[in-house]
Amino acid sequence: MGLEVVGVSRNGEISGDCSDPEVCKNWVAQAVERFGRLDVLVNNAGVTSDALLMRMSDEQFNAVLGVNLYGPFYLCRAALKHILKSPAGRIVNIASVAGIAGNAGQCNYAASKAGLIGLTKSLAKEVGKRGVTVNAVAPGWIGTDMTENVPEDAKKRVLERVTLARAGKPEEVAAAVGFLVSEQAAYITGQVLSVDGGLAL
Repeated sequence: MGLEVVGVSRNGEISGDCSDPEVCKNWVAQAVERFGRLDVLVNNAGVTSDALLMRMSDEQFNAVLGVNLYGPFYLCRAALKHILKSPAGRIVNIASVAGIAGNAGQCNYAASKAGLIGLTKSLAKEVGKRGVTVNAVAPGWIGTDMTENVPEDAKKRVLERVTLARAGKPEEVAAAVGFLVSEQAAYITGQVLSVDGGLAL
């Protein structure tokens, strides 16, 4: 299936704050105006603001949930009326193994990703009869900007728990997303596909 993509990132065509519902509505409107339709939504924005819970501020907690959970909610809500018209509508939410297994010092991040998994499963039940699939991909330790600045000793501790003994690549996560939006995955919905090298085993 050939896909035309509108990038929403620092380096993409459109930028903004996905924790703002009006921004999300505008992104969807721009995509539909450009392509005339909307078949696929991938919610990939994510932030961290780590601290032990007893030291975590309201601002830290709310900021992470705003991007990681509220953003996908706003985008799904804005996009659905268009995706429901698609002959092969697909939504993929990028969760995390932290949303499955938790992670000390990341109560806000883990809660946001666990919430995103719940949103994924619930929305799959709402739109399945219209032929739209909704799935999540849960990456583990992936070599990205988000993990680049983690102290080396912390990286080492994580990699010691990874069955495949290496960090994942962004391309490996992208391949999982590519599969879930393809025709080959038309009978898969409400699932969480872990791309974690065995970290959560």
